[in-house]
Amino acid sequence: MAGIQGAVETAVPSSRLHGRESYDVADFPVPNGREEEWRFTPLRRLHGLHTEGGAASSAGLSAGAESAFTNASPPGKVIAEADAAPEVRVEVAGRDDPRIGRAFVPADRVSARAYNSFSQATILTVPKDTVTSRPTVLSVHGERSGQGERSGVRAGAAAFGHLLVEVEPFAEAVLVLDHSGSAVYADNVEFVVREGGSLSVVSVQGWADDAVHLSHHHAQLGKDARIKHTAVTLGGNVVRLAPSVRYTGPGGDAELLGLYFTDEGQHLEHRLFVDHAVRDCRSRVEYKGALQGEGAHAVWIGDVIIRAEATGTDTYEYNRNLVLTDGTRVDSVPNLEILTGEVAGAGHASASGRLEDHHLFYLMARGIPYKDARRLVIRGFFGQLIERIDVPSLRTRVAAAVEAELVHSVDEKWTDQKRPSGEIPQAPHVQGSLESDSSPEMRRSHDIQAAPATQYRPEGRRS
Repeated sequence: MAGIQGAVETAVPSSRLHGRESYDVADFPVPNGREEEWRFTPLRRLHGLHTEGGAASSAGLSAGAESAFTNASPPGKVIAEADAAPEVRVEVAGRDDPRIGRAFVPADRVSARAYNSFSQATILTVPKDTVTSRPTVLSVHGERSGQGERSGVRAGAAAFGHLLVEVEPFAEAVLVLDHSGSAVYADNVEFVVREGGSLSVVSVQGWADDAVHLSHHHAQLGKDARIKHTAVTLGGNVVRLAPSVRYTGPGGDAELLGLYFTDEGQHLEHRLFVDHAVRDCRSRVEYKGALQGEGAHAVWIGDVIIRAEATGTDTYEYNRNLVLTDGTRVDSVPNLEILTGEVAGAGHASASGRLEDHHLFYLMARGIPYKDARRLVIRGFFGQLIERIDVPSLRTRVAAAVEAELVHSVDEKWTDQKRPSGEIPQAPHVQGSLESDSSPEMRRSHDIQAAPATQYRPEGRRS
C-alpha cells in the first residue's frame, strides 16, 4: 500500500471506450460482425443500413402537419408529424444550418451515414425561462407496400432523419418521440439542454414486426442541466437504440431509463454511453427487459467513463432481464471505466434470470392461480419503471402493451412441463430477488443465476 500511495502518475490514462468519432462515413469500415460494437447486431437483417448499398431517402420531420418521403425502389414512405406545445418553436432547417451537428460527432458507421444522408432537419426550441404547458409529441410513421412478415422488408428502402431539440437556459419541457409502422430507418437526435434547463424525453419504439430502426440519441448538458431519457422498446424486427450523454458544465444530471419486451425472432439492442468529463455531475441508468419465444435476443451495453478531470462524479447503472421461456438469449455488458480516484460514487450491476419460485409461492399460497400469479410478478417487475414515465397517457399505454404481451405469452408449453397446473411450488431457500426494486444505493449485490437456456455473458470491464 505504501508503494501505491507513493507512486507518481507519469502519463494521462486514455479511455478504451468509444475512441473513434467522425462525420465522414469513410472513416468507419463496413462492419463484419467481429468488431466489439457490432458483434451482437445481426448485420444481415439491417438491409444495407451499415453499407453504402441501397437507395436512400431523407426523412426529415415536418414542422406542423405531416411530410411524406417517398423512396424510388421499392415504393414506400416515412411520414412525420409534429404536435408541439404552444411555447415550443418548430423549424425545418437545411443541412447548412450551423446549429446542426454541434452537440455530437458520430461514433459508428450508421450514425455517420445518417448524418450525411438527410436533407432537412427539424429543430425544436424551448425559449429561455419557459415551462411548457403540455408535452410535445413527434410521431414518425413508416408506410410500405407489401408489408408482411418480419423478413418482408426488402433492401434499398433506407430512410434517414435528423432532429435537434434545444432547451434554452432555465426552460423545462417534455418530449415524446413515437415510432410506428414499417420502415428501414436510421437517424440522429440531438438534445441540447442549456444551463439550468430540464428535458424529459420518452422514446417509444412501437414499430411493426418487419421494421428496422437504428437510432442515435445524443444529449449535451450544460451547467446544472437535467435530462430524463426513457426508452420504451416493444416493436420492430431489429431495433438498435444508442443514447449517449456528455456534460459541458458542472452539476449536470442524467437519468436514463429503459423498458423492453422481446418476442420471438426480435432483436432489441440498447447501447448506452455516459461520458463524465466535467466535475460534480451525476448519472443514473436503469433498464429492465423481458424475453419470450424462440430466437428472442436482447442486448444491453452500458458504457460509463469517468475521465481524470471529472472529480466528484456520482454514477450508477444496472440492467435486469427476466427470461420467460426457453430459446431466448440475453447479452448484458456493463462497462465502467474510472480514470480518477476522486469520485462521489460509482458502480454497476447486471442480472438475468427466470421468475423466482418464492414469489409465486407467496401468491399461490393465498389462492391465486399460477398463471395469474405469474402475471402479477411480471407486472411488479415493470411497474415502478412504468410509473416513472412523465406522461400519464403513456403510462397507461405502456402498461396495456405489457399486459398484451403477457396475455399472448408463448410460454404455456414450458410452464406446463415445469409444473402441473394449479400445483403450488415448494417454498425455496433463496436470498436476493430479481423482481425487488430497492435502490442501487441500498442494494449492491445481485447474485442471480442465469437461466440455463439463456446465453448470459457478463463481459464488462471494471476498474
